Amino acid sequence: MTALKQLENLDKPREKLLKKGTKSLKDYELMAIILGSGIFGKDVIKLSREIIKLLEKDFDTLSLDKLLEVHGLGKVKASQVLSAIELSRRYLIKSNKKITSAKEVYEELFEYKSKKQEYFLALYLDGANHLIEKRVITIGTLTQSLVHPREVLSPAIELRAASIIVAHNHPSGQLKASLEDELITKRLIDSAKLLGIEFVDHVIITNEGFKSIL
Repeated sequence: MTALKQLENLDKPREKLLKKGTKSLKDYELMAIILGSGIFGKDVIKLSREIIKLLEKDFDTLSLDKLLEVHGLGKVKASQVLSAIELSRRYLIKSNKKITSAKEVYEELFEYKSKKQEYFLALYLDGANHLIEKRVITIGTLTQSLVHPREVLSPAIELRAASIIVAHNHPSGQLKASLEDELITKRLIDSAKLLGIEFVDHVIITNEGFKSIL
């Protein structure tokens, strides 16, 4: 195993960073710093170049299994790479807005409180509760809005959301959950659980305020 400090005939990314800053480093050099050391028979620079090639080829669907296809990488170093990428994603989300309460759901969806039709909406969150995206799932009538779990959960998989919150407006102004509201909530909770996605809340919004069904 060749550690960064042991490399003699190769550029040393860590020293380069200290002298010139992160922007002076190439992608594989940044990866080398994350890894810290190579493996038996493969120095850290070679290992880093292989990982960068994988990132360039298939970054959006990168997984632990795909990283482990890099010969000799191992679960520990693969986990380091995935964790660094995920941490960066969380801080680079455009809105960087956190949703942690029903009140914040109401504020985010304030424009729908006065709608004359019933809008069923979903908020998709990452593991740190940052809002990734919000979507209108269905637009119903004054009395009903039919929702299938697939329509709610497919975007969650697409966006790699860790959790979801759903909400809908009551044009009638009533904050009490209907039987249909409760049935839809139960179906979504059960379906999300099967997919390993956390179902956080279902919020009713009206001109008068908001109410959490859970």
